[in-house]
Formats: sequence, structure tokens, C-alpha cells
Amino acid sequence: MQDAFRVSERRGCAALRFNRKSHRYKSRREDQAPLRQRIREIAETRVRCGYRRIHVLLRREGWEVNVKRVRRLYCLEGLNLRAKRPRRHVMAARRVERPKASRTNEIWAMDFVSDALFNGKRFRALTVVDAYTRECLAIHVDQGIKGEQVVDVMDRLLFERDAAPAKIRVDNGPEFISKALDHWAYINRVTLDFSRPGKPTDNAYVESFNGRFRDECLNTHWFLSLDDARSKIEAWRRDFNETRPHTSLGFMTPAEFASSAGFNPSR
Repeated sequence: MQDAFRVSERRGCAALRFNRKSHRYKSRREDQAPLRQRIREIAETRVRCGYRRIHVLLRREGWEVNVKRVRRLYCLEGLNLRAKRPRRHVMAARRVERPKASRTNEIWAMDFVSDALFNGKRFRALTVVDAYTRECLAIHVDQGIKGEQVVDVMDRLLFERDAAPAKIRVDNGPEFISKALDHWAYINRVTLDFSRPGKPTDNAYVESFNGRFRDECLNTHWFLSLDDARSKIEAWRRDFNETRPHTSLGFMTPAEFASSAGFNPSR
């Protein structure tokens, strides 16, 4: 403009009613490409993570970034999670609220998840979750799991944690209503809290965990053998407990929350 019309910057900006500071402004914003790339990488490996959880993970890695910038870049990358609409609103409103756990080892929750190896051979996974700390205590993988194997898992957890839960929430599957588990619960003074038929929300903690387990582990891996499945699933379980922040725990990991609650396994 100055060369074309032979006017000074001051007169040109005055004629156009344009602020000289805006004319001289140069952006000082840092290159966002590395940050956007890292956000994409986290979102691809942790498919259930929204921008808030990604922000927590970035801060742990040393990125000096606030949650607003993460949200803006997260949206620009088209990574928005689809909001889940609650179903059966009337039934949910009438549902009787179950008492929540108030301490570690007060309530455990168990359920089964099924999947397949690369050759189509099916296997099952028994998942056990602490309802207070949200820790995944165990994921036992086998081709067929009977009541006796469930008891073996419970004995191992009782030894590792040096305590039995006051209550275990389970559904009405044949493994959970078996004589073997009933006898174990009687010997260890544990109450088996069965879900009502057709009401998976009665065991909401483990059902929610199983959804994450399927999305973040089962759906993202090929399992070449049963041993391969056990190895990959155990690695994911440790990552879930020790690395993955949990929104209901104030973005702490389950292991951090358990430690803050004063629980340290003796073995």
C-alpha cells in the first residue's frame, strides 16, 4: 500500500481507519503440529479418551498446555466422541439406587467377556473390579471357565490382598450360582449380591469396565494364541490401573487412588 500510493504507514492506516498495531502484529503462537500429532496418537491408542483425559495425560508427559487449547485442537482434529444418549429414561428414574462402596475391598464386582483368537477359536475372560478404587484386580483368560476356576481366582486375590471383600456383585450366570463359589463365599463370610434378571445396571461398575476393556484392548489386538491373549490383556490391565486417569477419581489412576486411600497390598 505504501509503495503503490506513496503514503506513509500512519496516513494509510488513518485513511482506512485501521489500527497500526494490528497492521504490525505478528503472531507469537508456537507451532501446534507436534501437539496435534501427540493428541492424535493418544486418541488412536485410547479410543475412549475425551479431551479432558487426554489433557491429563499430556500434562504427565510434560506438555505445558491448558485444557482449552487441548479441547480446541481435539475438535480441529475431528476426534469428538459421540455423546451417548441414555435409554429407558423412565426405568432409570425408577431404579432403586444400590449402596456405593465406601472403602477398599468392601465390594468387588465380577463378570465375563467373550472374544476370539485369530483362528476363530473362542475364549472367555473373567474380570474382577474393586467398586471403590475402580482397580481391575484380575482378568483370568481361558477357553472355558467353570465355578471351580472362579474360586481359584478368588483364592489368589484373597492371598495377594490379604483380605476378602464384604460383598461380591455378580449376575446369575452358571459359574456364579455354582456350589463351588457358594461354598467359598460361606467359608470366607462373603455375601454374593446377585443382579436382578435382565438388569445389567445392577452391576454397573464392571459392565462399564468391560466396555472399556473391549474398546481399548479386545478390539485393537489380534490374539495369535491363548498365551498371547493372556500377555496382551495383562499388559492392558496394568496400564489401566497404573497409567489411565479415571474421571470419577478426579483424574487419578486407580492405583494412585488406592494408595491415597491407604491400601498397600502386603504381598
